[in-house]
Amino acid sequence: MVDIKTRFEQLIENKDWKELKVELNDIDPVQITEIIEDAPDGDDVLLFRLLNRKLAKETFQLLSHDMQEEIIESMARNVKKLSTLLNDIEPDDRTAFFEELPGTISQRLIQFLSPEERNTTIRLLGYPEDSIGRLMTPEYVAVNPEHTIEEAFAHIRVYGKDSETLNVVYIVDKEWKLVDDIRIKELILADPQQKVQDLLDYRFVALNAMDDQETAIGAFQDYDRVALPVLNSEGVLLGIVTFDDIMDVAEEESTEDFHKFGSIQQSIANPLKERAWGMYKNRIVWLLALVFVNIFSGAAISSFESLIQTVVSLVFFLPLLIDSGGNAGSQSATLMIRALAIGDVKVSDWYKLIGKEFIISFLLGVTMAAGVAAIASFRAPEIILVVALSMLLIVMTGSLIGLLLPFLFTKFRLDPATASAPLITSIADICGVLIYFSIASWIM
Repeated sequence: MVDIKTRFEQLIENKDWKELKVELNDIDPVQITEIIEDAPDGDDVLLFRLLNRKLAKETFQLLSHDMQEEIIESMARNVKKLSTLLNDIEPDDRTAFFEELPGTISQRLIQFLSPEERNTTIRLLGYPEDSIGRLMTPEYVAVNPEHTIEEAFAHIRVYGKDSETLNVVYIVDKEWKLVDDIRIKELILADPQQKVQDLLDYRFVALNAMDDQETAIGAFQDYDRVALPVLNSEGVLLGIVTFDDIMDVAEEESTEDFHKFGSIQQSIANPLKERAWGMYKNRIVWLLALVFVNIFSGAAISSFESLIQTVVSLVFFLPLLIDSGGNAGSQSATLMIRALAIGDVKVSDWYKLIGKEFIISFLLGVTMAAGVAAIASFRAPEIILVVALSMLLIVMTGSLIGLLLPFLFTKFRLDPATASAPLITSIADICGVLIYFSIASWIM
């Protein structure tokens, strides 16, 4: 890859456009994408403009959204070339690109589409944001169950060239309601004079266009399909969702959850390309909110001021104890958020897990209490019982908070990833301070 990039840099420097075009159009779209993304400003657009129509379509779909915008802006004056590119892009990929743009720009670009592609795009954009309807493509092959296998293949030869996948053929009735789906392999192996309906078992998995995209991720994980049909509430086949589109969504969802777990409002695709002001806005809101939450920790400590002055050694173990509660809570939350996200656990299962977490957190707390007691025996023997008992209760409390918060957020239809590590840590800190000094006051 390094040699190819160096070669292209030399060709651009020598302005050998003819040779550059020949060599560029002779490599894989994935390699072209990497080269364009890494190229200096100006060279990236130049490289894309040298691609033939087929490669331009495939490469555009693999580029980052920022790079796609840059290319569209550069082609704005060449109406014919821009129109060709926008019409060539797969409907689902075009919809994903348009929905990230400001509304006025999307409307302007939609005018470059052919009437058919324009209607398709407007219809897909009409579905709720993050719904399966936004993700589907209407480019699939469907046949009638009354067709013979020979007639079905004749139909596939005519309409299959525009289909996003031919691995699965969909069977619909006269009202376009989905009857079944069948793998192309079964059609190939069947007798040409046999009817399609003879091969059907009328068992299929389908998605609803209005459901959230995370539902589709779970369905692909459970059923191991290359594509799944998308229906409306009446069972009419609207389109399909393919595995590659789901992989993109899964990556976006995991990135979003990962950022939320760090209390970042919106996903940051690439810190190198993101503007400093944008990164500041994404991070400051939660940090300010957590400042105010942590005020309660300070208020709790100040209420035990006289105790601290009497037993100064209590301060030595304060950071260790409250950090342990936050760490235990973060562990529990990570397990629950992941389990809820992939569907292993449902909201109604919380009561089944709380008893198990109570036992686990008790064992963790006892072990950590023994460790902190050993440290206190050297540093402050007079508070061994205080720190040991506090550690046990703080770890148990933090673990239970980490377990319950994701369930609570899910119950109120909020993203459980919002119950992020900093939030859990802040709540655990407040509880830890109150537990530690309350036990110290009681014992001492």
